[in-house]
Amino acid sequence: MTSVLMYSHDTVGLGHARRNRALAYALARELPELTGEPVGGLLIAGSPNAARDPLPEGWDWFILPGITHGPKGHTPRHLDAPMDVVRQLRSLAVSAAAATLEPDLFIVDRHPWGIDYELEDALHKARARGSATILGLRDILDEPGKAAAEWTQLGDVSRIAEAFDEVWLYGDPEVHDARTSGELPEILAAKARATGYLSHGRPADQGAPGKKPYILTLMGGGSDGHELATAAIRAAMPAGHEHLVITGPQMPSQDVRSLQAEARSNGNVRVERSAPNVPELIADAAAVLSMCGYNTATEILASSTPALIVPRTARRKEQLVRAEALGRAGAVDVLHPDRLTPAVLSGWLAFAVSRRVRRDHIDLDGLHTIAPLAASLLKHRSADRLSTKELSHVC
Repeated sequence: MTSVLMYSHDTVGLGHARRNRALAYALARELPELTGEPVGGLLIAGSPNAARDPLPEGWDWFILPGITHGPKGHTPRHLDAPMDVVRQLRSLAVSAAAATLEPDLFIVDRHPWGIDYELEDALHKARARGSATILGLRDILDEPGKAAAEWTQLGDVSRIAEAFDEVWLYGDPEVHDARTSGELPEILAAKARATGYLSHGRPADQGAPGKKPYILTLMGGGSDGHELATAAIRAAMPAGHEHLVITGPQMPSQDVRSLQAEARSNGNVRVERSAPNVPELIADAAAVLSMCGYNTATEILASSTPALIVPRTARRKEQLVRAEALGRAGAVDVLHPDRLTPAVLSGWLAFAVSRRVRRDHIDLDGLHTIAPLAASLLKHRSADRLSTKELSHVC
């Protein structure tokens, strides 16, 4: 049995957990054929909303007490306790999970040490037991200066390189290559493998289909999507088209209520917090209005649906850089949020619904790449463990 442990911190949105979930389905589907063993595992996440999504048979969620961004840094999302207490609780929980599961494969999403170094103990002990360790990174971290500053804050980057066998970049280097953009320190860039976007083969969940033809508006997790949703609801829909707005489960309740009130004045608009079958909704839509988080972008790329991307530009420039890169690749249209108005959206929609978009020039097969990468690592680590045992016996 091949055991897999995955970690995501989930302070904002659900992108990290959703990315790991897609990997879990890909590994469950393809790794057994390569290793000759069944595979199962545990997904550590920091939001209870993550556990609403099903996992493959033999996998489960392990939800940590939540944290989020506050005025002075990380702060507990719900628990009435000091941040250092929550951090210690999370760290002990992760270490216990890793020690009990003894994973063959340990995949960490985005933050090598977790939040406030909560992963450090678990990672070092997993390495000592012979686990293969991977740092998984989205296609774009941030503008190079900001990304470099974040690596510097983590201290000696060589310690990070020592903690991981490989770095997986979930993107197409022909669209954007973090290894050469200045977003990755050289020592990590040397370990980085570009997988392609995690687009084709994402888990498909059953849900009610959209009422065709329809326009779909997406905000990802939704914590900062109110402005786009409001403008979209006020935009004029092309004749005969319904409008489905998915706010995301982390949009504040008062914002959702205001959108629902706005929608009631327009009979062809339906506002939902979430939907179980977003990739299918995207594929069947006449056009999509969306922010540019990684998972939503990859789901759009897997379709031929025209998309107008309105990226987040506050706090970090990740979405803006991604949107501009995909725009240059001819995959999406891009609207800077400073130019966002209902009239602009109306004009784009009127043109967009009569066309489809080809995106097959982009590498979208990352979910079919990771199983061979994982199998190679597992074989290598297994050989290392065997050599160590043989050497110990001879000595």
